[in-house]
Amino acid sequence: MRVGIIGHGTLGGAIAEGLRTCATVTSIESTTKRTSARNSEVVRASDVVLVCVKPYDVQAVLLAVSDALTEKHVLISTAASVGIDRLRSWSQRNGRVVRVMPNTPARAGAAMTVVARDALSCNDAIEIARQLFSSLGRTIVLNEEQMDAVTAISGCGPAYVFVVIEAMIDAAIALGIPYADAREMVAQTVLGAAALVLRGNEHPAQLKTAVATPGGKTVRGLIELEEGNLRATLSRALRSSAG
Repeated sequence: MRVGIIGHGTLGGAIAEGLRTCATVTSIESTTKRTSARNSEVVRASDVVLVCVKPYDVQAVLLAVSDALTEKHVLISTAASVGIDRLRSWSQRNGRVVRVMPNTPARAGAAMTVVARDALSCNDAIEIARQLFSSLGRTIVLNEEQMDAVTAISGCGPAYVFVVIEAMIDAAIALGIPYADAREMVAQTVLGAAALVLRGNEHPAQLKTAVATPGGKTVRGLIELEEGNLRATLSRALRSSAG
């Protein structure tokens, strides 16, 4: 499978790096804003075309390459807030269009990617997208009407987790632990907690209870979090991001 990437920026570059480990990918070509004159050439030389430009650039890019697209192409867009209908219209309904939402942990090979489907989606194209993005981390398929929520949870979510990590590092430093050690301890603690959630079907509340022994320090800390409305504040932030 030959892959062409239009937009070799931070995300496009991370995707290109991840796809090098995908067994079905035989070649990867990409363009940047500076080399965009080659966009149509790259499209013609590819089986799958990934459009990884900013949302406000998608229309111009697709209109410019639409003549190079054929019904055999799978056209995948990573642009947030650009719906499948508009993607089909701007590409002159050439190619099989798929919309995806990866997130920034793709840079570490730990992306959460959601593939969007609608009533006209091609199952084969969705499966190709799912396989490709699985080389960057985890991938699920949801209906397109859920993509605003996806943007809030997995698109914006890393920023909120970084705030939690930063706060935990600051607390560790306040308790006398040097920054480098605090950074490693906190990051691995968050990574390990996430790994436990993904390992099985236990609800996070069960995992929390396993740490919180009666009368212990964890319970005292959890009470502080509840009194500080951490749970409600995070929920409001995520719902606001989806609006």
